[in-house]
Amino acid sequence: MSELVEAAVRCGDRTQAVQAVERLARTTTPSTTEWGLGTEARSRALISEGAEADELYREAIERLGHSRGTVALARAHLLHGEWLRMQERGGEAREQLTTAHEMFAAIGAEAFAERTRLELAACGVSVPQSAQQRTVELTEQERQIARRARDGRSNAEIGAELFLSARTIEWHLRKVFNKLGISSRRELRTALP
Repeated sequence: MSELVEAAVRCGDRTQAVQAVERLARTTTPSTTEWGLGTEARSRALISEGAEADELYREAIERLGHSRGTVALARAHLLHGEWLRMQERGGEAREQLTTAHEMFAAIGAEAFAERTRLELAACGVSVPQSAQQRTVELTEQERQIARRARDGRSNAEIGAELFLSARTIEWHLRKVFNKLGISSRRELRTALP
């Protein structure tokens, strides 16, 4: 239901959003879990305005911060940051968006991290694209080799799997390292999710 609320708000269908919040509340309110109540507060914030919306976003962040819902918490920071930016409260927006971006990047939620990066850019903050997005430059063969190297296989093992010589693997890995801006196999773990 929380996804439906956000989608309806983004499409401008307030009636659908309000109905979805009410359906969501029928399950989250009785559950009394921090995740459920935080998700409900985040959804209510989307259909609210002014100080009420701000208060609901803050409640959502507080409650979700006490739950295991890392993605839900990061999304609350993102939505609050987007809302703050639209309210022309740039400093506060940057703070929320930076937190969201760091969380999304840490858990590998690339699409949300990119959405947050674009919001930060709208606030005047430059955030480089993630390693995942930079790997688009890699050829399919380079990706296969890099993944195997990241997973700990030797050049000879990779070569045997791909029917290539160890020297060819070494040549491809040098190209991969250059494209990703890294210098060792160890760095592949962070550069290549």
